[in-house]
Amino acid sequence: MSDLIVVGFKDEFKADEVMNELRRLQSEYLVDLEDAAVVIRNQEGKVKIKQAQELVGAGAVGGGYWGLLLGVIFFNPIFPLIGAAAGALSGALSDIGINDDFMRDLGGTIEPGTSAIFVLVRKSTPDRVLADLSKFEGKVLRTSLSKEDEAKLQAALSKQETAIAL
Repeated sequence: MSDLIVVGFKDEFKADEVMNELRRLQSEYLVDLEDAAVVIRNQEGKVKIKQAQELVGAGAVGGGYWGLLLGVIFFNPIFPLIGAAAGALSGALSDIGINDDFMRDLGGTIEPGTSAIFVLVRKSTPDRVLADLSKFEGKVLRTSLSKEDEAKLQAALSKQETAIAL
């Protein structure tokens, strides 16, 4: 089962930095993310969501592949185009992982000019991950962690020495 963690930051760019750090940690097999997104609330109060996975592009590629296969089998060159279009449409309509409405609603509650990162974590090596993320100084907004683990996460993000591995 995955854990949802939402952390807010004091500027519009910090959540992007954290996303890059999580990608690095994932490449080192220290964290396994099911889904992640950055939510930014600009100075005008408009909420923007940046998904870690672009489903439209992935759907178009997958649909194009299957369309090409059908086109080769049935000698019809139009199948790859139809497949790519159908894949892109299904990718655009898919909402896997963290619910967009939930992110938009919670993003509307953060201060203008700030950002938040939403992550679904399958598993992690908490002591190593917390040590790397402690430099970002965020505030835990929501989690599905236990109270104890949430307190440890907040302590690590607050750069308190009492942070212990989850």
